Amino acid sequence: MLVPKGSVRSLVQNSISPTLSDCSWGHRGSCTIPDCTMRSFTLLQRNSCCGSAWTSSQQIRSREPIKRLQRAQAAGVQQAATHTVSNGRMQPGHGSNGWPELPELVGPRVATVKRQTKETQVEVRLNIDGTGKCITNTPVGFFNHMIDQIASHGLFDIYINANGDTWIDDHHTVEDIALALGGAFSQALGDRKGIHRFGEFTAPLDEALTHIVLDLSGRAHLSCNLQIPAQRIGNFDTELVEHFFMSFANTSGTTLHIRQLAGKNSHHIVEATFKAFARALRRATEYDERRKGQIASSKGVLTQQ
Repeated sequence: MLVPKGSVRSLVQNSISPTLSDCSWGHRGSCTIPDCTMRSFTLLQRNSCCGSAWTSSQQIRSREPIKRLQRAQAAGVQQAATHTVSNGRMQPGHGSNGWPELPELVGPRVATVKRQTKETQVEVRLNIDGTGKCITNTPVGFFNHMIDQIASHGLFDIYINANGDTWIDDHHTVEDIALALGGAFSQALGDRKGIHRFGEFTAPLDEALTHIVLDLSGRAHLSCNLQIPAQRIGNFDTELVEHFFMSFANTSGTTLHIRQLAGKNSHHIVEATFKAFARALRRATEYDERRKGQIASSKGVLTQQ
């Protein structure tokens, strides 16, 4: 969408009327902010109606976001977004519309990982011995739902703040969250003494059935045979499912095998996969009382170093 010169303020004034449909962050029926033709400029702007991003039924996304945002700044448009642009790079915003500070986590197996690139800003906080609490402040609604499955079914406390260049697509954001989350698990597990190491679970969701086997071996590997019929679930690119698990395996040092045993509905297949993954990971990270703190390896080492 090209913006005519001198029309920045008029675009805001002539925004489309409010919609009561699901907002773009998946907060069902609670978003009353109008579809905004300024989406390219405000990027991931928060609102007060449902704590989500500006909704856009047409999913307006800029193809030259940094240039447009710079032009908007030059025109004097107030930046209330979670990002501004400085020297051609995205910078986190500082104001009431930024993400809230994540709660501190305390325990023997907790970790905080921050990752910042030209494409994304990610912070992940993890407590392996949690109760399933989950905070997911990311611009990818369906992915938030999947992270919640990991926390809920794995009984991990997972808190995530993430922003990224989602006007391009969700690839960089999902990838970097996976890298940070995998790194958090590796950090929290430490030398991996006393854990079961192996985990396995088969999870159904209606007609879908997925089998997961994993090994916290310190060696990264993914074997995945998911056959997801739809290219997208909502706005989420289903190619990113496999890429998420590959990225997680790389930084966590996990050997991961994923097998789809049944399924026709794409949402069901993906959700069953994340649930099975969570339960298998929970088993692998739990302490084996019989090991009495010993490492579950004949080599005596499970770390990636």
